[in-house]
Amino acid sequence: MGVYDQIKKAFQDVIAPELHALRGDIRVLDSKTSSLDQKIDGVDQRLGQKIDSLDQKIDGLDARLTIKIDALRTEVVAEIRRVDTRIDGMDRELRTAIDIRERLAALEARRAS
Repeated sequence: MGVYDQIKKAFQDVIAPELHALRGDIRVLDSKTSSLDQKIDGVDQRLGQKIDSLDQKIDGLDARLTIKIDALRTEVVAEIRRVDTRIDGMDRELRTAIDIRERLAALEARRAS
């Protein structure tokens, strides 16, 4: 038997069965990879749905908070205006009281002289 025949026989006896076994292993791994891809796609879809649901909830909360903040702002502005009006009234009363006091002081000064 020549060298070529010996190499060919060794290849057929040793390497070819190993290649065949490796092909089988590759098929199994490919099948497992496909199964994992499907599972990942399912998880991704469920996660996307949950994220969408959370986005809707957050949008709802944001809308409600905006409404409440706007209502509170309106109440605060109205209260500030009421206080401002009261301060203006007190300012007028204080100026009137000061004016009266000054007039009384002037009258008392004339009377004393």
